[in-house]
Amino acid sequence: MASTYSFDVTTGCDLQEVDNAVNQATKEVTQRFDFKGAHVVIEFRRAENQVKLETDSDMRMEALLDVLRGKLVKRGVSVKNLDISDVKPGGGEILRREITLKMALDTETAKKVSAAVRDAKLKKVTASIQGEQVRVASPDKDALQEAIALLRKGDFGVELQFGNYR
Repeated sequence: MASTYSFDVTTGCDLQEVDNAVNQATKEVTQRFDFKGAHVVIEFRRAENQVKLETDSDMRMEALLDVLRGKLVKRGVSVKNLDISDVKPGGGEILRREITLKMALDTETAKKVSAAVRDAKLKKVTASIQGEQVRVASPDKDALQEAIALLRKGDFGVELQFGNYR
C-alpha cells in the first residue's frame, strides 16, 4: 500500500479528432450554398498544433469558425483549448485567422490550479507544479477525489484532464 496517492492535472487535444473535425468542416463548407464560388481554406498543421482559416469576407470567416467549432464539439474536442487569434488581412480581399491548440498547461494556469487546491484547504493535500502539469498528492484517496471535484467546478480557461491516478 502506497503511503501517498497522487494524480496529474494536464490539458490537451486529441490531434486525430481535430484532424477529423477539420476534414468534416472542409466537406461541409464545399457543399454549403453560402460558400459556393468563394475562396475558403481550412488547413490543419499538426506539427505546429494550429488550424489556419482563410476566406474572402468577414461573414464567411465567422460562418467558417462556427462550422469548425461545431465539428470539434461533435468530435469531443473542447473549444476551451482553442486560442483564436484576430482576423488579419492577407493579399487582396483575403482574410486569415489562426487557431492555436493548447496542448499543455501554461505557467499562469498551472499556478491557478495549484492555488485553487491550496485555497480549498483540503486535509493533507498538496499541489506542485512540474513543468507543464500539476501533481496533486495526499495520503487519503477521498481527499484526492474532493480535489478533482473542486477542480472540475472551477474555470481555468482550459479543459483540465486528470490522469496518472495512483
